[in-house]
Amino acid sequence: MARSKEFEVNEVLDKAMKIFWEQGYEKTSMSDLVEHMGIHRRSIYDTFDDKHTLFLQAMDRYNGKINATLLAEIKASKTAVEALHKIFGIMISEAEDTPSGCLIVNSAVELGARDQDVDNRSLDSFNEAEQMFEQIIEWGQRDGEFSSDHDAKEMAEYLHNTSVGIRAMARTSMGKEKLNRIINVSIKLLEK
Repeated sequence: MARSKEFEVNEVLDKAMKIFWEQGYEKTSMSDLVEHMGIHRRSIYDTFDDKHTLFLQAMDRYNGKINATLLAEIKASKTAVEALHKIFGIMISEAEDTPSGCLIVNSAVELGARDQDVDNRSLDSFNEAEQMFEQIIEWGQRDGEFSSDHDAKEMAEYLHNTSVGIRAMARTSMGKEKLNRIINVSIKLLEK
C-alpha cells in the first residue's frame, strides 16, 4: 500500500521556486532543495522525478503566480498609465520574503541558450508579457492617454524589453530612483 504524501505539493514547490529564484539552477544542489523544501530527497524524486523537472515546474508556478498578480493590478487600475506604473512597480519592488529580480529572466540568462525547455518557457512567458503590454497600450490609445503614432505591438515589444532590463537591474544594488526614472521615461514615450 502506497504511503500518502505528508506535504502539500504547491507549498514545497513554492519553496523550491524561491531557492531556484535566489540561487539559480546550477548553484542549487539537491541538498539545498531537501533543506529548503523540508522534505526527503526520495520524496522530491517521487513527486517531481528529478531536479530539472522540479525546476521547470517551479518556473511554471512562478509564471502563474506573477501573471495572476499583474492581472489583478491591471484590473484594479483606472487608467492605462496607472496600470503600467503598477506593473513596473511590482518589477522593482522587493518583498521581504522574495528574492530580487525575476525567476524567468534569471533562468533565460542562465540556461536559455543551452536548455530548450527553459528557453521555450522563457519565450512563452515573454510572449505573454508582450501581449499584456499590447493590451494596455491599446487601452491607452483608445482612451487618448497614448499616442496612436506607433503600432501597439511594436511598443509592447519595446516595453517588454525595458521590463526585462528593469528586472535584471533590480537584482543589483542599483537605486530605485534610477529604475523609476527609466520607467517614467518609457511611459512618457507612449503619451501624446
